[in-house]
Amino acid sequence: MPAISPAFRQAVRQLSDKEKEALILKAARRDAELYDILSFELLEEVTLEEVRERSENVIHELLLNATGRSLTKAITKALRKAIKEIARAKRITKDAKTEVELHLYTLRLIFSNYTGQFDSYYKGFYTATARLLLRTIHLIRKNLHEDYHLEYKIELDEFLRQIHGRKHPLPVTLPEEFVTD
Repeated sequence: MPAISPAFRQAVRQLSDKEKEALILKAARRDAELYDILSFELLEEVTLEEVRERSENVIHELLLNATGRSLTKAITKALRKAIKEIARAKRITKDAKTEVELHLYTLRLIFSNYTGQFDSYYKGFYTATARLLLRTIHLIRKNLHEDYHLEYKIELDEFLRQIHGRKHPLPVTLPEEFVTD
């Protein structure tokens, strides 16, 4: 993303309201994410819950409709897209709790539907899931209040137990359990 120069700022300040409106509308038509950000910031009817639900629906569709010759490769690709959708929702809302909730939603889908794929010859899905779990733990510890740590502990411990219960070595160093402060 380019840095905004003082000359550019001055040029924007000199635009009339009508010119600013036309410029914003033109930019929003060209960039779907910018449109979503502006909608979230400007419209009262676009709420945080709405953005989260939309992202959950996208993640649900991606993971549960993954098909291909190799299911493991297909869900690995779908997981990558789901992680991009989570990042997109974070850029729109700038809300850490929503990001964590979407991570946990993705992990719930994985652990309720695809744990059998962890034992596949293709280790990409197992590795991506372990990294997502580690990232989720890190985000909870870093960005959320300690009360949320207790709320998520049981679920995270179950995910960690299932990951550690596999015969394959872990690609990342995961704790045995989620430690609360």
